[in-house]
Amino acid sequence: MTTSPSDDRVEMSGACHCGGVRFHVRLSDGLRTARRCTCSYCRMRGAVAVSAEVGGVTIDQGQALLTEYRFNTGTARHYFCSRCGIYTHHQRRSNTSQYGVNVACLEGVSPFDFAEVPVNDGIEHPADNDGRSRVAGVLRFFPSA
Repeated sequence: MTTSPSDDRVEMSGACHCGGVRFHVRLSDGLRTARRCTCSYCRMRGAVAVSAEVGGVTIDQGQALLTEYRFNTGTARHYFCSRCGIYTHHQRRSNTSQYGVNVACLEGVSPFDFAEVPVNDGIEHPADNDGRSRVAGVLRFFPSA
């Protein structure tokens, strides 16, 4: 099944690679919020994330396996499984009332299902730039035949 940014699924389940962390998410606007970021951490992590409100992520299993990482201002809280190392979600610096959720952890979704993913400018972060956000570019995936 090909997923697109117009996909209306809102309630989804997800897990890390080893299955130790399992969660349920209520997405803010389906899969339409898919994006990447150019900040130093996101650039290295390489994940596509979709949005959920802070109350929209429920950890069903493995809370004790989740490890938190913060850097720079310490505002964004990045969570990953301490067993397999997979990033599951993060509380956003740009909007602390939202989580970004790793689409690769969501059941039935792959980052390669998206033909295009907008890439936000995290180097000139909105929190450092009078709240102005900028799209730095678009990541495109063309499957080979």
